[in-house]
Amino acid sequence: MKQVQLSCSLLLLMFATFYSCTNSTTAPSPKASSPTSSKPLVPTLPDPPDSSDSAPDDIGRILKKAKTFRVLTRLLKSTEIMSNINSQLMTAKSGGLTIFAPDDNAFAQLKAGFLNSLNQGQKIELLQFHILPQYVSSSNFDSLSNPVQTVAGEDPTKLPFNVMASGNSVNISTGVVNATINGLVYSDTNLAIYRVNKVLLPLDFFVKAKAPAPAPVEAESPIADKKSSTEDQENQDKSAALSLLSIQGTALMSIAVGFVVVAMI
Repeated sequence: MKQVQLSCSLLLLMFATFYSCTNSTTAPSPKASSPTSSKPLVPTLPDPPDSSDSAPDDIGRILKKAKTFRVLTRLLKSTEIMSNINSQLMTAKSGGLTIFAPDDNAFAQLKAGFLNSLNQGQKIELLQFHILPQYVSSSNFDSLSNPVQTVAGEDPTKLPFNVMASGNSVNISTGVVNATINGLVYSDTNLAIYRVNKVLLPLDFFVKAKAPAPAPVEAESPIADKKSSTEDQENQDKSAALSLLSIQGTALMSIAVGFVVVAMI
């Protein structure tokens, strides 16, 4: 009897073990979700300058390594804007700068002799018109509010600067030219440099100042005209009367002389 009970117990234990093995499943480990990152609107150039080789406080080295900004580099040096930018980047703790850099092909599209026709003040304004007093990353152009203020000023009638971001393209309109950002040249936490395919010409270079209107001539009133006419007539009458008296006096003098002569005879 005990043997039968032991056999039954063993059978039950084996059945329970087999059932648990065949029906147990392991829960799959959840896949780690990859963090989403904002897609940049401006593509990076094929060979952008390495930030480790180009110090962020030296614009000249950055543009020199990019190799296609010789005209822009020469203008930045001759106007001393390059040294001002470098000094600002070294001392600025927040804000940053964004520079739109026309390459040599963009300057070649300008009318012959245009740059030479500008005085020093106009060259400075032209370069300042390519700089924003804030850092704008390649994915934040669609967050800008138009008209965008540049270092040249914020007058929307003389210095309009509008940025339109659509899809993967970013366009800039100045009222004179429509330019496109071709790629990112350099970027760190305080400085972003973008290549543009045209020189951004400010509108006030081509708007002639209106000459001041001549002052209106005040018309003389009829009363003044009448008074002037009356005075002229009175003067004429006085002149005529004086002439008549002069003639009469001369005649009387002649008669008196005649009487004197006759009496002497």
